Amino acid sequence: MAEISRPHFNAAYEKGLMGVSCRVGDYRRIEIATTGQQVVDYTRCGYLNLDSHPRVLAAARAAADEIKSVHFSVARTRLSAEPLARLESTLSNLFQVNGVVVFPTVAAANMGALPLLAAGLFTGGVKPLIVFDRFAHVTLQYHIPVLREETDVIVIEHNDLEHLERLCQSHPLVAYVGDGAYSMGGAAPVRELRSLQDKYGLFVYLDDAHGISVVGKRGEGFVRSQLSGLDHRTVVAASLGKGYGAAGGMLMLGSHDIENAVRRYAPTYGFSCAPSMASVGAALASAEIHMSEELGMLQRSLHQNLALFDHEIPTETIGSQLPIRIYRIGNEERAIATGEYLLERGHYVSVVFFPTVPRGEAALRMAVTAAHDPDDIRELSALLRAREGEEAVETNGVAVVGSDEAAPALV
Repeated sequence: MAEISRPHFNAAYEKGLMGVSCRVGDYRRIEIATTGQQVVDYTRCGYLNLDSHPRVLAAARAAADEIKSVHFSVARTRLSAEPLARLESTLSNLFQVNGVVVFPTVAAANMGALPLLAAGLFTGGVKPLIVFDRFAHVTLQYHIPVLREETDVIVIEHNDLEHLERLCQSHPLVAYVGDGAYSMGGAAPVRELRSLQDKYGLFVYLDDAHGISVVGKRGEGFVRSQLSGLDHRTVVAASLGKGYGAAGGMLMLGSHDIENAVRRYAPTYGFSCAPSMASVGAALASAEIHMSEELGMLQRSLHQNLALFDHEIPTETIGSQLPIRIYRIGNEERAIATGEYLLERGHYVSVVFFPTVPRGEAALRMAVTAAHDPDDIRELSALLRAREGEEAVETNGVAVVGSDEAAPALV
């Protein structure tokens, strides 16, 4: 994999498309530190611009003063700062679940929870067959070798419900692991998975890092908004960064037994793995915004920009409320050249290539936010038309599902 992708990584770094250091301005504009160039940024995932909200920033600064510490360096199984307990209680009420456990990152949440799932601690002592979606994020699939020490693990094609149902029919207990909103576009079939839960007792673990806050009346996310409740057969991991606008990760839990297992046995819960006090303060402030009318206003601004983007730059996910758009180019060198072309003209996008997507399916990945200026989106569209021609605009899309060379998403 490294030998195949190294030339493209080298080219992307050399052309200033990766490893960029910046200073942040308004309306998703950044200044590239090495050149001073001002560009519109489509790479950061602060979908509602809460990461720049004055109340969130002020709360982050105040939290460390309140607790008189930047980081509460102690195992959480022994001692926790009161604001962290307050945050977990606030999030449980906000998202209407039995419990929420907060982690420094979503990756840490997954690292702590998935081995417990494999060991049967989430399923009454019965070790499930664990089934991964082929496009599940790398921070999920990274743990497969560890999980296989406890139970059987297989990987199926993306959103292959027929295969999943056959496995449910032939195994006493199956646990499905995937993304809620996929980082390279598209989403999990949540209602169909719920049907398999009702029919076969399927356990579902979904990482909704990109769906949180942008969907739902209270920002409960793409997954939680489609479920009337969260029961003992469902765990939703999510980000406290991205759309939520603070920092950290969390597990939404529908069972106190699962919560107890996480708090006692997840290694990333204990061992000095608490979030920083600044991130806790920021998350509490963001929760207040989530409970106000302001959240709906920000969501509407995002959806207006998504509608404009879809009109100007149609992609396979046209009409989706989720904020990631993928513009396929195909050839890796051409995609890198297009990214460089846009950067030179003031627009910075993510150029994605193998192993993030299959070979020959290189693309531009754009995170649309509530703070983007509509005129900037129109200019991006005009630049893409000028670069690729009308035919490319009409035929762009996402990575081909089921390619033998597709890898877990790395972004």
